[in-house]
Amino acid sequence: MKPIADRVIIKPAPAEEKTKGGIIIPDTAKEKPQRGEVVAVGPGKDGNMMTVTAGDIVLYGKYAGQEISFEGHDYIIMKEDEILVII
Repeated sequence: MKPIADRVIIKPAPAEEKTKGGIIIPDTAKEKPQRGEVVAVGPGKDGNMMTVTAGDIVLYGKYAGQEISFEGHDYIIMKEDEILVII
């Protein structure tokens, strides 16, 4: 997959399986991850260079982007400006 314009493809981090206290979280109570690894970056839009690069770990908004499944893996496609911070 190769994103266009200012789009970024992110592989979300897996949801937490346990709390810090060791309690196992059931699938129905797991929160949607808000962290992931950038897999691919588009060329930019209107001559603006992209800030993120492939391999960056980023945080994004809870409802940001569009979820897709490709070759058995889940990804999120979003605009670069929906990314909150590079870790």
